Amino acid sequence: MTGEVTLAMSADFFDALVKLPRAQQQRVRGLIRKFTKNPTAPGLNYERIRNARDPRMRSVRIDQGYRAIVYDTGQGGRHLLLWAAKHDDAYDWAMRKECAVNPETGAVQVFASLPHDTGRNPDAMSSVPATPADPSAFDSLKDRQLMRLGVPQAMLPEVRTVRDDADLDAMRERLPQEAYESLFMFLAGDSYEDLILEREAPSEPVDTDDFETALGRDESRARFVVADDEVALQHVLDAPMEKWRVFLHPSQRRLVERRWNGPVRVLGGAGTGKTVVAMHRARWLARQMAGLDHDRDQIGGARKRILFVTFTRNLAADIENNLRSICSPEEMERIEVTNLDRWVVGILRRRGYKPRIVYDKDRDQHARAAWDRAMVRRNPALDYADAFYEEEWQHVVQAHGIETEERYLTTFRVGRGTPLNRSARAKVWPVFAEYRKQLAENGIKEVDDAYRDAAALLRRKRGSLGADYAAVIVDEAQDLSASAFELIRSIVPEGKDDLFIVGDGHQRIYGRSNVVLGRCGINIKSRSKKLRLGYRTTEETRAWAVRLLEDREIDDLDGGRDDNRDFKSLTHGLEPRERHFSSRSEQANWIAQYLKDMSARDELLRGACIVTRTRRERDALAAGLGDRDVNVHVLEHANPDHEHDDCVRLATMHRVKGLEFDRVLIASVNRRLVPLSSALRKTGDNTARKVAEIGERALVYVAATRAKKELLVLSYGQRSEFLGADDYASDLFG
Repeated sequence: MTGEVTLAMSADFFDALVKLPRAQQQRVRGLIRKFTKNPTAPGLNYERIRNARDPRMRSVRIDQGYRAIVYDTGQGGRHLLLWAAKHDDAYDWAMRKECAVNPETGAVQVFASLPHDTGRNPDAMSSVPATPADPSAFDSLKDRQLMRLGVPQAMLPEVRTVRDDADLDAMRERLPQEAYESLFMFLAGDSYEDLILEREAPSEPVDTDDFETALGRDESRARFVVADDEVALQHVLDAPMEKWRVFLHPSQRRLVERRWNGPVRVLGGAGTGKTVVAMHRARWLARQMAGLDHDRDQIGGARKRILFVTFTRNLAADIENNLRSICSPEEMERIEVTNLDRWVVGILRRRGYKPRIVYDKDRDQHARAAWDRAMVRRNPALDYADAFYEEEWQHVVQAHGIETEERYLTTFRVGRGTPLNRSARAKVWPVFAEYRKQLAENGIKEVDDAYRDAAALLRRKRGSLGADYAAVIVDEAQDLSASAFELIRSIVPEGKDDLFIVGDGHQRIYGRSNVVLGRCGINIKSRSKKLRLGYRTTEETRAWAVRLLEDREIDDLDGGRDDNRDFKSLTHGLEPRERHFSSRSEQANWIAQYLKDMSARDELLRGACIVTRTRRERDALAAGLGDRDVNVHVLEHANPDHEHDDCVRLATMHRVKGLEFDRVLIASVNRRLVPLSSALRKTGDNTARKVAEIGERALVYVAATRAKKELLVLSYGQRSEFLGADDYASDLFG
């Protein structure tokens, strides 16, 4: 066989590639380029693998000791690059594997069935009967139904032997990924009908010899990528350790590559890939706008751009860096990434906006002084705590943009625990009126008022502010306020593909009031989606973290409730572990030894992060570890993480948001620190206290779900109620 070929590379190949020595990795790049020109070129040693279970398996020489495994589809010059390893290991892998197009899903699948009789006919539409003593977990499903869930026909007899999760996990490495996911979710309680609704169904009968068509289906694209030219090949080969840059789960791809008739909201637990979806959505829109897709229905005009906003500067910087890794320069020209506060300041300053914007009045001496002067106007007949006025301002007056007493008297105070009739509101209002007056006299605007000013400016001057955007993508939506979403709604006109919003109320850690998108002019009816499969955190850590927020009212960003009952992780690992010490010094000693043990195993320290509730505790730990000759890198809010530094990371629970590490150590989980006693004392009533408690729980949830392999929870002195109770979720806050 001679002539150029088309090569589709599998996700498994990337897993194998990163395990090769550096020299062999470089040789693989040259091999691929040479193979696509002529697979039978001298030196490649393109050979059939004798006695392989699948007769189309072939080997290609990387060098004297290493081989790559390719699959000849028998369709023109199309090949699949499947694996790479030492000579004997590569041959052993190829001897056990089979490759086929699933006749029900139409997807290309690689699997390793055990020897058995494969002559059964799926058209019989009947199940293999199980003995009463050994029932199958899938007795209720017919063979064709199992195949529609992704099970290869050759593996049906084996799947029929599965009784429980343990049996399925033992088979995981041999099953196609989509089959394992579907069977996993079925065992977790999903119905067959619901699982089928989430899958791509071929519109016509499947030709199992047509690999070209099969590779174009979403199920295949989740595991295979086709490099059509040298530029695409280079892009793919530069991403072996970050497969999210290349592969998308079908449920993610269906959100990304689609023309939507209006705003879309995507929910999902930690690690389900919400930000990945948002980034690929930005790239897809940029490709459409730049005219890079031949089958495009072009979006926007020649000057249109995409605005990608998130809440913090750190996340915006990380997202921009990641986007540059998946986008071409032409695509990036169409995408502007920023945190919303920075964008608002730029818009307002260019129009001569004079007020100084305050983001936290407790940290601004002039705003704090203005509030203190306003509190002098309290009516002595009212016996409300200072915290009540703070919360009433934040969650009612500021949240609704109230500027007059008349509007305050009639505003619905949803979620507030202290009832106020009209007479009481009239007695409370002078404090807020005075505060607004003090702010104005000092030339100060709180950030929510600045959002509203920017929105009003956009509505009046549309097209003259340089804000010429075709779409806005919002990440970490749970951290944004109602006024922020009213502003976002004003940036682009209503229409197709206008807003794409991703978030998770379980990760609301900045004390924001619940947002109802519909009240902000954002109609997501019939365009509300949810990601349910976790890819970062193990199931053990996920379950540990989710229990923190069980039975707590978590909103769905549009007036409804959300929960994580249908959120599952697809990887298993170590159970989270607790360690208790008598003192901070003893805790530091243990951490130092733990990190030295990591180094002894040749694990990089940058793969671990120590997380604390406060900066003070973080800095004390950093000093203690430094005294013990441990290299540390403190992650500050204003500074990015430098991945090349091989130091253990230290971060607060707020700062660790958006990052991920192999090992996470939540340190100093002590009474009065977790939950932070001062955060609870600031509340003015029981309702506000519950909100604060949920925020403290969410911080621990966020910190825990940064862990990819191992979670450790450490304490010293008086332990948090969280660590001392059997039912830690209910007793976390005493």
